[in-house]
Amino acid sequence: MKNWKSSLLGMVLMGLAAGSYAAPQEMDRVVTIVNDSVILQSDVDAMLKTVRMNAAGQNQGLPPDEVLSKQIMDQLIIEQLQLQQAAQFGIRIDDNRLDQAINQLATERKMTLAQLQQQLASYGISYPMFREQMRREMTASEARNIQVRRRINILPQEVDNLAKQLSQQEQKGVRYNVSHIQLRLEEGASAQQRETVAKEAQQLVNQLKEGADFANMAYSYSNGPKALQGGEWGWMRKEEMPTIFADQITTQGNGAIIGPFRSGSGYHILKINKVEGLETVSVTEVNARHILVKTSLILSDDAARKELMEARRQIMAGERTFADVAQSLSADPGSAVNGGDLGWQTPDIYVPEFKDKIESLPQGMISEPFQTVHGWHIVEVMGRRDVDRTDAAVKNRAYRILFSRKFNEEAQAWLQELRAGAFIEKPELADEQS
Repeated sequence: MKNWKSSLLGMVLMGLAAGSYAAPQEMDRVVTIVNDSVILQSDVDAMLKTVRMNAAGQNQGLPPDEVLSKQIMDQLIIEQLQLQQAAQFGIRIDDNRLDQAINQLATERKMTLAQLQQQLASYGISYPMFREQMRREMTASEARNIQVRRRINILPQEVDNLAKQLSQQEQKGVRYNVSHIQLRLEEGASAQQRETVAKEAQQLVNQLKEGADFANMAYSYSNGPKALQGGEWGWMRKEEMPTIFADQITTQGNGAIIGPFRSGSGYHILKINKVEGLETVSVTEVNARHILVKTSLILSDDAARKELMEARRQIMAGERTFADVAQSLSADPGSAVNGGDLGWQTPDIYVPEFKDKIESLPQGMISEPFQTVHGWHIVEVMGRRDVDRTDAAVKNRAYRILFSRKFNEEAQAWLQELRAGAFIEKPELADEQS
């Protein structure tokens, strides 16, 4: 997903602050136990310092430390839980993937790698520390993607129904830059508690309509997933938004405050920061074929890579055909019976590593082995074409919209379940009770 990339450097800086600023001290203490991991007070304090630096660079005011500390603690707990899941799955980010991600991040920020290293140094962060924290963020993201994808089920009828709706519209869509505040209601909240939260939400709306800064209010009060980004979700079409957002946005324009409105998780407030023009739908399809080898308890990553290297050599030497090797070796049953052929598809339907590979690989060339969440692959691009058939474009767009919507909703649900099933304890509270 692209969302993690856009905020990755900020989150990495926050996570790294613990290593950069928090030298071991006698006063350091465990503030939270998360299953078999711990969060130290120095972790919270260091991240707080980095949030202050980021806010100062944007001339952004911040609420009191105790408010930010709660937001930071939530982020640290969620990261620990996802890393624990990743360890169970055996997820590892190797140095090559890590280097590619760092180079891509520098490019997106219009920097060279040396300039990125200089910027990190100006924050007092060593480059090795940055690399390891970025590895942690990528590992957590991959664990989340694996689990959430398993929860998503998109029926052909859903795609057809949405495609019919889209086909009746122009091939353009309005985009919104949206910010969000969520006031959480715990499960089983009493009527009085619901009324109290509803009144608080209305008070926030009144203040916002009188000119209060939305980002400051999000930092101070929001329990939403983007609270530490000032509540900003960035640019989205209505179809890409969580359903509770899309249902509330009708004809409002720049600066509109929407809410408060209720969902199962609490009360919400939206602000439309900007509305942007129209976007044309265009589709490029790629015809690719691949061979997949999955690792197991008896087949390591290195062994899988070597097996594919040998298969690639045999194909390129003319000893065997790609189709023959795919039918005998590939662990993807859907394509193996067709000689590895994936058919004409838009690259967006594939996982990021596979998408990047088929977009950059010259036609007719067989790739070196590379890894995705599914295993190790070699791939060959057999053709590319620009598609102007409306039906194909609309169906692909409908699938992406449904997947994006369900992914956002299922990701939040999974994280809530993960936290609800975890052992989380504050040692100082346990000591007081004893």
